Amino acid sequence: MAGSCHEPIALPDGDTAWLLDVLRRMVTIRAAEEKIGDMVAAGRIRCPCHLAIGQEAPAVGVALHIRPGDRLFGAHRSHAHFLALGGSVHGLMAEVLGKDTGVSRGMGGSMHLIDRARGLYGTVPIVGATIPIAAGAALAAKMDGKGAVAVSYFGDGATEEGVFHETMNLAATHKLPILFCCEHNFFASHLHVSLRQPAMSVARFAEAHQVPWVRVDGNDVVAMANAAGEAIATMRAGGGPRFIEAVTYRWRGHVGPREDDDVGVRRKDDLHLWKLRDPVRRLGDALVAAGTLSPDGLPAMVAQATEEVEAAWQQADRDPFPAAGELLARVYTEEVPQ
Repeated sequence: MAGSCHEPIALPDGDTAWLLDVLRRMVTIRAAEEKIGDMVAAGRIRCPCHLAIGQEAPAVGVALHIRPGDRLFGAHRSHAHFLALGGSVHGLMAEVLGKDTGVSRGMGGSMHLIDRARGLYGTVPIVGATIPIAAGAALAAKMDGKGAVAVSYFGDGATEEGVFHETMNLAATHKLPILFCCEHNFFASHLHVSLRQPAMSVARFAEAHQVPWVRVDGNDVVAMANAAGEAIATMRAGGGPRFIEAVTYRWRGHVGPREDDDVGVRRKDDLHLWKLRDPVRRLGDALVAAGTLSPDGLPAMVAQATEEVEAAWQQADRDPFPAAGELLARVYTEEVPQ
């Protein structure tokens, strides 16, 4: 990756109108997560919520290339992955409230999201847990022979789990169509990568497993879309696994709504500098400069998304909780496998 992730977004030549939809997706993710953060602070949401505010671009950049039959897997910070695929804002709000209308029927909360209709086969809070499951989905896709792919989203902390390396080795050996998408935001919980690893970049692990890789400015959604598009096209053609290291930064704490200068591990000036690289604003500015978006276009888009999120929240707040008996009915079954 050329440069230092500070450059303005370079828009592609030709038509840029499609990027308005990209901007709307990121704005919707931002508005939804800000609402969730506010409601956690107000005590209305009681499940743990890990927010991806500031790192919306990787989720949207990959989602642009997903088609029916693909299978995606996330981790504890996956609201953005769900929404980037077109997931229901109301379904997400209902889920974090534990309502029956939630995407996981109120049984999963923030960290257990599923939307198979759009390809999201599950997110879990255990670090690295869905990485090998994604490899299994990639193996199934390869056996199907229909060109489908699997995507595994994880953070830099997951690269320290043994299962990550086992899966990379398996994927490389069997040329599985799996995209390893590492959203490298420098922190595993509250610990900076410099205190956990001898090098800042995690792409060296892909190199060790002979998986082709690229390091991308994860706050540049156009760069993310280009990298993901090239990787996924190669995978669909039988080229085996690919690895993207998306360099980004989360603005809030490991869990909860606080801006992430907690526990003394992060300086406020670091967060200020990363806010200057806001992926939403950078795309908005580039589209205004290109004449694709009017100067008041982004504020209007934000206002509309905020209104839609508020309506989704109000509906979810009125929705019913699951019946008490559903706790057993949705976890256990009396059917005996044959």
